[in-house]
Amino acid sequence: MARVNQQVINILKSGGVGVLPTDTLYGLVGSALNKKAVERIYGVKKRDKSKKMIVLIASQKDLQLFKIKLNSRTKKFLKKAWPNPVSVILSLSQDEIFNKTIAYLHRDSDTLAFRVPKPRWLRRLLKKTGPLVAPSANPDSLPPAENIEQAKNYFGANIDFYVNAGQLTGEPSTIVKPNETGLEIRRQGAVKI
Repeated sequence: MARVNQQVINILKSGGVGVLPTDTLYGLVGSALNKKAVERIYGVKKRDKSKKMIVLIASQKDLQLFKIKLNSRTKKFLKKAWPNPVSVILSLSQDEIFNKTIAYLHRDSDTLAFRVPKPRWLRRLLKKTGPLVAPSANPDSLPPAENIEQAKNYFGANIDFYVNAGQLTGEPSTIVKPNETGLEIRRQGAVKI
């Protein structure tokens, strides 16, 4: 379990960004509900502006913050899939005004990917901070940081905090998209589907 103190929680709630362990790899994290934090991560990572980020949430209930409506089959799938390193691409609501307010997240598409991570400490953190974007801790053209030293070499003083959990080597999350006939697997990752 990672040691995350109140200071880290306060930094995240106030729009700061940092590196901490996720359920897969070290992530470069910031509040998904804070446009400046999300845009700052795009800049620090040198991430392609058209590539969306996965949103970590504490529970399926957090989907309400994004006005995501689920059919019964998708609800049933999420109950089985979460908590786990399974990121699920879901369709946005038909609320165009709301969708404009979160365009910085969905990057002018009609979907967003969400994940409820398995580690209990991380879900507790998400309950305190709210949803977080958490792409891997690396500039886009380089391999993901496996330890804090690598992350510091990548980002230095350009971010607000680092949470050390030792050496982390994991697979990225599996990415799936529910559709009318079942599941479309976009990336086979940590959980084999």
